[in-house]
Amino acid sequence: MSQKIAFITGGNRGLGFQTALDLKAADVKVVIGSRDLEQGQKAVAKLRAAGVDADVLKFDITDPADYKAAYDYFDSKYGRLDILVNNAGVAGGKFPGTGPEHSAGDVPLDVLRRVFETNFFAQVAFTKALLPLLKKSPAGRIVNLSSILGSLTLHADPKSPIYNAKSFAYDASKTALNAYTIHLAYELRNTNIKVNSAHPGWVKTDMGGDQAPMELSEGGKTSAALATLPANGPSGGYFHQGKSLPW
Repeated sequence: MSQKIAFITGGNRGLGFQTALDLKAADVKVVIGSRDLEQGQKAVAKLRAAGVDADVLKFDITDPADYKAAYDYFDSKYGRLDILVNNAGVAGGKFPGTGPEHSAGDVPLDVLRRVFETNFFAQVAFTKALLPLLKKSPAGRIVNLSSILGSLTLHADPKSPIYNAKSFAYDASKTALNAYTIHLAYELRNTNIKVNSAHPGWVKTDMGGDQAPMELSEGGKTSAALATLPANGPSGGYFHQGKSLPW
């Protein structure tokens, strides 16, 4: 089939759901992953009502058993996967919008391990599991949902807008995810697969909070754009709405 097939983890709400909506314009078949199947089915109903060709797969990024189930689903139904949006993630507590959540000196190690398990280790493991299917795509695209809070350059600059917005567990997990983007893009440099990190912006979601300056309708644009890059598009980059961010 010529229609592109996409899988968005954590796609039943927030940024993942908005990304699914935005992929309608590219005529993409979207499968959303949802930990709660009932909530996922409700999200799919809304997507279909909006004109999106959508389905749902029960999926928990922290459950390795779901990796095989996802692989088998796409392999048996489509024989490939064109787009993987690694959207699922956790903040580790209240989202770090205005100040420290856990400083480097007092971060509870169990929190650090939990955030890294979801935001980094699980992302690497799941992407590795689905990579054989992405390699079967004529134009595979991997989008890792990062954050501007993963930028070491901006965190080190006292003049940066995020200089005082430090939450060690979350920020470090996104920095690690950015490193994965660079390394995986290098590994796949001679293939048709492009790998990029996306900063969606500080968006009004359950994680971002009501104080966020961006509306949800804007939050999926970067992921959708990176998911549908043309053949001459970038790989191994870090972007927000078409603009590069410093690592």
